[in-house]
Amino acid sequence: MFPTDRDPVLLERLNRHPQVRTRVESLLAVVEDAEGDCERADAAERRVIEELRQMGNEARTAWAERGVEKQTVLGQAEPDWRPGGKKNCMYTTLGRIEVMESLWRNDTGIERPFSAVAGVSCRGSSLPLQRVMTDFGADDAFGRVPAKLKEHYGIEMPVSTIQRTTEHHAHCRYDQEAAREIGPGAAAAGVIFIGELDGSMVPVVEPSPDAEDKRQGQVLSWKEVRLNLVHPQGSVTPMFGGHFAGGVEESGRQGWRCAAKAGFGPGSPLHAVGDGAPWIANPVDLQVGTQGTYWVDFFHLCESLGEASKVCAANDPQAWLDVQKDRLKTHQSAAVLDALASLVGADSDDPVTACDRYLRNRWDQLDSQGALQQGLPIRSGEIESAHRYIIQERLKLPGAWWSPEHIETMLALRLNRANREWETYWQGVEKEAA
Repeated sequence: MFPTDRDPVLLERLNRHPQVRTRVESLLAVVEDAEGDCERADAAERRVIEELRQMGNEARTAWAERGVEKQTVLGQAEPDWRPGGKKNCMYTTLGRIEVMESLWRNDTGIERPFSAVAGVSCRGSSLPLQRVMTDFGADDAFGRVPAKLKEHYGIEMPVSTIQRTTEHHAHCRYDQEAAREIGPGAAAAGVIFIGELDGSMVPVVEPSPDAEDKRQGQVLSWKEVRLNLVHPQGSVTPMFGGHFAGGVEESGRQGWRCAAKAGFGPGSPLHAVGDGAPWIANPVDLQVGTQGTYWVDFFHLCESLGEASKVCAANDPQAWLDVQKDRLKTHQSAAVLDALASLVGADSDDPVTACDRYLRNRWDQLDSQGALQQGLPIRSGEIESAHRYIIQERLKLPGAWWSPEHIETMLALRLNRANREWETYWQGVEKEAA
């Protein structure tokens, strides 16, 4: 290699930052295997990672020190400048950064010129570190995150900071989504959309209304979180929506917003599948009207028939069940009711009567044959799976109980990631902080 005109300039710049120069030399030692301990690829990789971590920390520190010096020079030109100094600790993905920051003392208090210009605060966390903590905290119990930070970034952070940061961004994301205006989608006319809706029970802790001390007498219960998804027929990337508080009207509003995000508009039909609960079927009628059709999930139909089969055909319940399943798939629902009729009791909750009542109450939602002929789903397994990886994976951890407001905000954070809007959120945070 031949020297270039820039070599003296680069050397001069490195000499102005001896710590950076030392770290560059350490990296070169790894490249050249100067100590003979980097013959194996894994060993070399570990050394490079460690050297880069330390270089990043030292470079960030040098940057902060230069910023303090610059503000000090500017401050000395002010007529009322009175010197002072205080340590400023900042937490980053590169580790803890400490500098002695010059202060401007005036009659009304103390100013931190470097902190104001650099957009930092003493003992604060950088946005990249907040993003990392929120990333881990959104997916795992807060108590497990410190070990992950230590493993992947070589830094230590207390659980309280991780929890506070994650909950802050979850709350911000919830507020953003609540204020977001969504108009109808612009999908081509005739594109069929698939919608699925279901609920999942999560553990909730609330203060007892009778307790004087809200820290005592707390009430533990299980309440439903509602989740929905919508996507064009043939797509494997649905949009999700959900909520904790609110009734049927809120379920309908969230379902429509989810559909609109997926592209559903005035010229598109919606094929919705669910377990037949009124809060699932009614919002479809309220929000999309004649554009939507709603079918009861075939699995739940079979589940109800399965209980009835033990009474209707005790000797061979599976054969009886198979016949009824075939009838449902060929638009012979009346024949299924006939098979139940002889054992239906008045004002009874036995399995046969319950099954008969279940079918009759959903008579216009049983056209499995029509759905199959159009290549549309008759089962809601997609939303059942989504409950596991969106809600239950985080909100249903063993021993975890959630306040209602934290369920709502954490759900918003989980939906943000599931809807592939994570990067957009953080770009907005960075833009706001700039």
